[in-house]
Amino acid sequence: MKTIKKYIVLSFIFTVLFQCLSFGQGSTYAGAFRTSTQILYYNGYNNQTIDGLQIANPASGRCIALENSTNVTIQNCKFGPSQDVAIYLYKCTNITIKNCTFENIASGLLAEYSSGIKFIYNDVKNCLGPTPGRGQMAHLVNCSGGGNQINFNSCENISGQSSAEDIINLGSSDGIVGDPIQVKGNWLRGGGPSSTGGGIMTGDSGGSWQLVEDNICVNTGNYGIANAGGHDIIIRNNKIYSAKTDISNVGLYVWNQQSGLTSYNITIENNQVLWNSKNGGLNNFWNAENSGTVVGWSTNTSNSTLNSAILPTIIIGRAKGVTTEISSTVPSTNEIKIYPNPATDHITIETSQTVKNGSISIYNIKGQKLIEQSLKIGNTDLDTQNLALGVYIMRISINNNQTEEKKLIIGAK
Repeated sequence: MKTIKKYIVLSFIFTVLFQCLSFGQGSTYAGAFRTSTQILYYNGYNNQTIDGLQIANPASGRCIALENSTNVTIQNCKFGPSQDVAIYLYKCTNITIKNCTFENIASGLLAEYSSGIKFIYNDVKNCLGPTPGRGQMAHLVNCSGGGNQINFNSCENISGQSSAEDIINLGSSDGIVGDPIQVKGNWLRGGGPSSTGGGIMTGDSGGSWQLVEDNICVNTGNYGIANAGGHDIIIRNNKIYSAKTDISNVGLYVWNQQSGLTSYNITIENNQVLWNSKNGGLNNFWNAENSGTVVGWSTNTSNSTLNSAILPTIIIGRAKGVTTEISSTVPSTNEIKIYPNPATDHITIETSQTVKNGSISIYNIKGQKLIEQSLKIGNTDLDTQNLALGVYIMRISINNNQTEEKKLIIGAK
C-alpha cells in the first residue's frame, strides 16, 4: 500500500510538472492566444494573473506597464511587435513572467526599482533596440532584494532583423546575501550591430550579489559575458563562443568601468571560452586588473572544441512542435541509453564508442545542480540513492558541446 501511494504521488508530480520540465530553456506553452484589443497599464495592480493574451503595440510602445504593483503573474502570453519595452515594471514586487513569447520588440523586460522579479522560461526573438537604452531581452535597473531571477530563457537575435545591446543587463541592482540575483541556464545567440553590446553584463554602474552560471552564449556581439564593476559577483560554469564577426572583441572580461566606485569580491571561475576576435586570432579573456584579486580567474579555460553547435540549431518555439536540429558532429540520442527510468538507487548510462568527453548532471525543479559525473565509453553507473521521490532533469554533455536533456523519475524505494 505504501508503494502504491508513492507512485500515485509521483504520477501527480509528473503530470503537474510536465510542461515546465519538457524543455530546459524557453517557453513551454504550446496553446493558443487571445488577442487583446488594449494595452495594459495598471497602477496598484495586486494579486492578479495575466494569462494567454497576445498583445502588440507597433505604433507607440509598451504592451504591459505595471507600477506600484505586487504579486502578479504574466504567463503564456505573446508580445510584439512593439516599438518600446514589451513589459515595463516600476516599483513593483513579486512579479513573475514565465512561458511567454516575445518577438520583434525593442526590449523584452525593463524593471526599475523593483524586487522579486522572475523572468523565467521565455522565448525572445529579435530585440530591435534602438541602442543605447533598448535592445535587451531582460534589463534590471536599481532593483534590489531577494527573489530576482532571469533563468532558463532562450533568446535569438537574427542578423539583419535585430539590433541588440546587452541581451541581459543587471544595472545598479543588488541581491542579498544567500539570495543573489540569478542569471542561470539561459541560451543566448546573436548580437549586434552595436559594437558595445554582448551577452550578459553584470555590475553595470555598480551592483552586488549577482550570480551568473550555466549559461551558453554564441555570437552575442562585442563580448560574451562581462563584469563592469560592483562587488560580490560570481560568474561561473558558462560556455562562451563566437566566430569572427565585424564586432566580436572579447569572450569574457572584468573591468571596473565606474570612476570613483570600488569593485571587489569578484569571482569568475570554471568558464569555457573560444572567442574569435574581429582583428583575427583568439581573444578569450581580459582582466583590466582594477577590480582587486579576481577569485578563480586562473580556472577559466580556452576550449578549442567549442563551436556554434553548443546550442541547438533551433532554440525558439520548441514547445510548439519545432524539431530541434542537432549538428551532424554530435552523436544521436540513440547512442545514449539510460536505465532504469523510473529509478531507485542508481541509473546506468550506456554510451557508444563515438561518445567521449561527456558528463551527466542532475538538476531539481528549482534548477539546482545536485549531481555531476563524467561519462566513459561503455557503461557509467550513477548513484541516485540520495535523491528524494520526484522528477528531475538530466543534462548530458557529449563531445564537449551538445547538451541533451531528459527527465529522470525517482520512484518508490
